Amino acid sequence: MPIVKYPRATEPLWHEWDRKAQKCGLRHTVYSVNGDQYTGEWLDNLKHGKGIQVWKRDGAIYSGDWKFGKRDGYGSYSILDPVTKEYKKVYTGWWKNNKKCGYGVTFYPSAERYEGEWSGGLRSGWGRMYYWDGSVYEGQWLEDRPGGQGMLRLPNENRYEGGWKDGKKHGPGKFFYLDKGQLFEGIWAADIPKCGILMDFGRVEAPAPTQYPIPKV
Repeated sequence: MPIVKYPRATEPLWHEWDRKAQKCGLRHTVYSVNGDQYTGEWLDNLKHGKGIQVWKRDGAIYSGDWKFGKRDGYGSYSILDPVTKEYKKVYTGWWKNNKKCGYGVTFYPSAERYEGEWSGGLRSGWGRMYYWDGSVYEGQWLEDRPGGQGMLRLPNENRYEGGWKDGKKHGPGKFFYLDKGQLFEGIWAADIPKCGILMDFGRVEAPAPTQYPIPKV
């Protein structure tokens, strides 16, 4: 007499059907009610693995890694230029819990660019910022602003090297006036030099030195 196997009474049959219906592992394309579109890998009905998300409202697109429904890993985020109708890259780098985290490059309007570390979606750690006027800041960042030790090089090659706090010169630092052949070394507070010493530095090579040298003390 053949043996007949029946489903376990402890688990309803619809549980098995539900597991088979879930998106898991394979690539699927899903359209949201608001018109957003995702094409990629899934795990337990969550975006997980490699995938591409397109937001209909602003035409933005993310292509990269996902983890349990959030951007996590390496990926790029781009927006649609309303004039050229082409995608412009905004950020390429690492993500964690849907925010920029780790090393990445961000492209801002007016041709500004940041290359460096992120934490919780903010510039934090070491980084280099290229500003629209030609200035370049390279050094430490804290909560999206220069904080710690860093160097700011101006378009005329003059530069500041020293401490920063809340995006302003703060603490011991040196300002090289290479156009005049002078160096100021002192203490700053909220971008204002409070005390220090001004001395000649590279005066012979300077393009526009002061009329008289600074007397040595």
